[in-house]
Amino acid sequence: MRLASALGMSLLLLPVLAALPLITARSESMAVRIDAPALDAPAGEGLETAVLAGGCFWGVQAVYQHTKGVVNAVSGYAGGGAEDATYQSVAYGRTRHAEAVRVTFDPRVTSYGKILQIFFSVAHDPTQLNRQGPDYGEHYRSEIFPQSETQRRVAKAYIAQLDAARAFSKPIVTKTDTDKAAFYPAEDYHQDYAVKHPMQPYIVINDLPKVEHLKTMFPDLYRETPMTVAAAKAAGH
Repeated sequence: MRLASALGMSLLLLPVLAALPLITARSESMAVRIDAPALDAPAGEGLETAVLAGGCFWGVQAVYQHTKGVVNAVSGYAGGGAEDATYQSVAYGRTRHAEAVRVTFDPRVTSYGKILQIFFSVAHDPTQLNRQGPDYGEHYRSEIFPQSETQRRVAKAYIAQLDAARAFSKPIVTKTDTDKAAFYPAEDYHQDYAVKHPMQPYIVINDLPKVEHLKTMFPDLYRETPMTVAAAKAAGH
């Protein structure tokens, strides 16, 4: 449990911060430069939504909060029912949910294909089955929840493209078959977690490097000031 161990981990804070350059260097190999999708969704006039699961939602949310064109990124649960869409239930693997992030974006600024390119290259490792980094369990699985037939087609085509190009050392295990799964926002204390707790060792080790990878690999899409849930709400999103 991440939160249950946070206090104990905090005792390691100073050594972790001292080792941050080494941690960041080691994390460089976790980001993979990949081609953009050959097939992308056409840009409409309004905002669109993507729902993505890639391990702990803290880091995935942080990545998209720093992505231009994203007007809101909300941590939550997808793939299960409303009755047990709580952290206490999901964290123990008692449900069918995955920790997920609902990304609302302007496709005229950042396309759905670009959202997926960031997802596969820096937000998580799509070759890890039912785990992500130090976190294990089906609720940490890699899954895209298509919000339309176009999103499903683009996602499947992109996975096939990346596998054919052997972009990763192992096959991609990302699921794409759960259409329009209901999304349930996580508890308030999970929202903007990486922004609020940048010194927590878990965030330092696992999530801040992802944001740095976004900045390095997608400089044209990187936004220095994150679009937090609070800021998005104030802007009407």
